[in-house]
Amino acid sequence: MSLRERIQEDMKVAMRAREAERLGTIRMLLAAVKQREIDERRVLEEAEVLSLVDKLIKQRKDSASQFSAGGRPDLAEKEEAEIVILSAYLPEPLAAEAIDALIGEAITAVGATSPRDMGKVLSTLRPQMQGRADMALVADKVKAHLQP
Repeated sequence: MSLRERIQEDMKVAMRAREAERLGTIRMLLAAVKQREIDERRVLEEAEVLSLVDKLIKQRKDSASQFSAGGRPDLAEKEEAEIVILSAYLPEPLAAEAIDALIGEAITAVGATSPRDMGKVLSTLRPQMQGRADMALVADKVKAHLQP
């Protein structure tokens, strides 16, 4: 079952169970997927749907921190609840050791020797780690590995 099919099935389950918050979040996710498919005039691949879920989670995290800073804990809690629902569609996160191992493999595969080669390494790692690791954290680790 593809990720998109799983999302649609979860929407049906949420409808039957009358889970309004979960249903609203899943509908928002499906709307984002469909909008992107319409914009690009093609069906999104699995990795692209994962990327979209990851993007939506980042948006929710940013909104939650803004709401908390603005003294609106009720809205921050709503954003946090949406993060939990959306996180269910991401694959299992990678352990720190696995991330370091993949970074080492990518550096040797690309032949990176300096921080200027960081883009090549990250472009190699992105498909393997999409949705499984915070890419900003990965970029920091790659930079540390490539420092002379």
